Amino acid sequence: MKRKETILVTGGAGFIGSHTCDKLLTEGKEVICIDNLNSYYSPERKKANIKHNLSNPNFKFFKLDITDKEKLEKLFNNEKIDKIIHLAAMAGVRYSIENPLLYNKTNILGTLNILEIAKNYKIKNLICASSSSVYGKNKKVPFSEKDRVDECISPYAATKKACETFCYTYHHLFNINITCFRFFTVYGPRGRPDMAPYLFTDLISKGKQIKRFGNGKTKRDYTYVKDIVEGIYSALNKNLKFEIINLGNSEIVELNYFISVIENLVGKKAKVKQYPEQPGDVPITYADITKAKKLLGYNPTTSIEEGMKKFVEWYKKENILKS
Repeated sequence: MKRKETILVTGGAGFIGSHTCDKLLTEGKEVICIDNLNSYYSPERKKANIKHNLSNPNFKFFKLDITDKEKLEKLFNNEKIDKIIHLAAMAGVRYSIENPLLYNKTNILGTLNILEIAKNYKIKNLICASSSSVYGKNKKVPFSEKDRVDECISPYAATKKACETFCYTYHHLFNINITCFRFFTVYGPRGRPDMAPYLFTDLISKGKQIKRFGNGKTKRDYTYVKDIVEGIYSALNKNLKFEIINLGNSEIVELNYFISVIENLVGKKAKVKQYPEQPGDVPITYADITKAKKLLGYNPTTSIEEGMKKFVEWYKKENILKS
């Protein structure tokens, strides 16, 4: 009987990672999920993200930090791994301004460890998560992979750009197939509690005040998590050599409209307090997804109204379970 393809997912208990594990298992893959379950937000949330897979014989979970090269080596010595989806990272623009050394260690050193492992264990295909943050205050929209990304405005963005550069270097030197995805504001069920979709839904539902940074005219290319995961899975089965690819919805949503969508879904008016714009925040993100469509057949289908409806349904269920 032919052995099932085994995929390592780093950061697999996180938001995007847990949905990626679900997709791989549905497609008949064996999944090895690693996550350090750090306290950037509640480790219990991350455990809940993968709880439904723990009894699946095709799923293994290891609590493991990607900055620990020795433990990574041990994992690869014990498990036969074919491909890697590297999603583990310290996320969050604002927190990176306060803790740049932590972001350097986790994102850059951690990614270098994964690249060294990929080289030493002859990994066929590596997918690495980057971010639309690398575009900084790029004024040309929509953002294209051909645009220069020399003006990152947060340590988080700078670490993601550095990781892309290391990925190209390892592809060039060691002929590893690597795809770097620039994700655009991913949201959906299991979404991170520090991001606007969760924060605003939670506070508006409870009749509490929300913080709006700036005048509400900033725009984001909100991308539903299932659409992102479809893009990741498509790349896993391609022979793309080295590519940097945008994964977005290619539709921009103004912050004030985004707040109104949540108001309609929860049936309450937001109590908004305005604050100055934050250092590191960009005025707009907007993905040109021509390349993703051409190379991957990528076709995001979820509107902000539909995606937030699914998110709010999940949020309500999650809070009923807690109460």
